Parts: sequence; structure tokens; C-alpha cells
Amino acid sequence: MHLNRTFKPLFIALCLVTACDQSDGHRPAEAGSVPVTLERTGWLASDEIMEASGIQASHARKGDFFVHNDEGEPRLYAIDESGSDLGSVSIVPAKNKDWEDITSVPVDGDRWIVVGDIGDNQAKREFIKLYFIEEPKTGKHDRYAGQQALKHALTLTYPDGPRDCESMAYDPLGKQILLISKRDKPPRLYGVSLETALTEGHAELKFLGAISNLRPPSSRDRFHWGGKTDFISQPTGFDISSDGNEAAIITYRSLYRFRHQPGETWAEALQRKPDEVVGPPSIQNEAISYSADGKAIYVTTEKLPAPVFRFEFGSGE
Repeated sequence: MHLNRTFKPLFIALCLVTACDQSDGHRPAEAGSVPVTLERTGWLASDEIMEASGIQASHARKGDFFVHNDEGEPRLYAIDESGSDLGSVSIVPAKNKDWEDITSVPVDGDRWIVVGDIGDNQAKREFIKLYFIEEPKTGKHDRYAGQQALKHALTLTYPDGPRDCESMAYDPLGKQILLISKRDKPPRLYGVSLETALTEGHAELKFLGAISNLRPPSSRDRFHWGGKTDFISQPTGFDISSDGNEAAIITYRSLYRFRHQPGETWAEALQRKPDEVVGPPSIQNEAISYSADGKAIYVTTEKLPAPVFRFEFGSGE
């Protein structure tokens, strides 16, 4: 059961990381004067959400989100930004071996949810799997319930051998699904076109490049994080705004925001230095999603009790 808790709003005005850590000689990403605010909007209320490893904004119902556990039942849980329990749906047929992220893609004027069974801590899986369903809709009493029929499943392999991966997003500009590996240093970016993903039963991912601008751990990080230090700069969640102009990567320590320039691919845009915010202040952040309108970024964590945080970036230009 979740701990009993009284909701107390948390609102913090933050500055993006700009200072140097002289102890290690590493300079964090330059962020200029772009302001950012962080607000704790609530807590995951459902006792069935034990390890939230992915979150995706609903396109059909403003303010709703879908989250999932990283193992167990093949089920999506619906919440709002306060973490309220709005019900759940089972995906049939499907298995949850290691669900690590979730995204949404356009299909014939509608939206389909894509769940990534992509985790592989030991890098031993012969293939990973994506599950596609129509975005669930509310039913009786304005709640999500029942079963959602699987529309399509895709098995994927890597061109360079198995990889652990916890980060997946849809790129609306390149019309492809992107994955970022976790344990590689630097992390590696892979992609599969949406057309291939929707029409084939099996495909090989394409390697698109390494992502070298996620700040490595510092001596201060080692003091704070201890045994987790090696993982605090590794991607655990990924999302791209619905207009394709921004991307966000979450790690245990930091949130990184990348901005897309005209004419760029996301493989190119992810090579530039991002804005970095250290936080939010919770353990093992693994789930990140833009709001449907792209104006805010939501983050939650695998560890209980699980807070929900909202980031909003101001204009620094």
C-alpha cells in the first residue's frame, strides 16, 4: 500500500545549470538565462502502480496521462497531473517482460499508444518488442476500464547486438520511433520508421549516432549518489513534444531539454548542448512526458511513494 500522506504543494523557481564544477574540470551544459519552474503536482494514488517506468500524455482527453509498471500485468494506468487514479486497461494479448517507456504515434487521423518492452539489464535479449493499441477512451463513470485489443506488435533487433534501453519517443518530424540506450557511454540513438513499425512484424533498428552531451558525474555527485553514481547520467526516459521542436531526456540526476533547429534531424539536434536542470528531488526518476500541448514536462519515479512533477521553461531568447 502507498503511504498515507497529506498533499502539500511544492513550487520552486529554478535556474538552469551553468556553473563549472572545478573539481572534475567538466563544464555543465550552457543554459544562458532561460528560467524554469518546478512544481510537485501530486502523488501516484493507485496502489497498483508499484514501479512507474513510463508516462505518456493523452491526445484525446486533455490533462490525462497513461503510465505503466516495468513488470507484471500488461496494463496501462490512467492518471491526471495530481496522480489521481482514473482507472486502468489491460492490453490483450501482450506480456510485460520489462516495459520501460511509452509513446504515442499518429495513425489514420487517430492516435495509437506504443508500449516499449525494451529493458535488458544484462544485454541478453535476442529481440525487444513494441506493442501498439488505439489510445484508450473513458467509459462508465468517466473512468478507464476493461481490455484494449492489441492492434499490432513489432519485434526489433539492434544492428550491433543487444542493448539495455529505457528511453523511447516518437519523432513527428522524421516520422520515426527513436530509442536511446542506457548503459552505453555515451548513450546510443537508434530509430525505426513509423511506416516500418506499423507494417512489419520484425525489423532491425538503425544506429543514428551517440549522444555525448549528458553531463558525466562529478566528485560532488559521487559523494551524494554513492553506488548509483555510474548511472546518474544515463537516460531513463525520453520524449519529444508533439510539434517536434523540443525533446527531453530524464536521468536519475538531471532533466535535459534539447531544442530543434529548422532543417535538422533529431540525430543532429541531440548532438548540441542541452539545457540542464538538476532534479526533480525524487529517487530513480524514469518516466517523462510532454503535455499534449508541449507547454510542460511531467516526470515521475519508480520508487514509492511516487511524486508527480511539472517543469515549465520560460523564454530566454
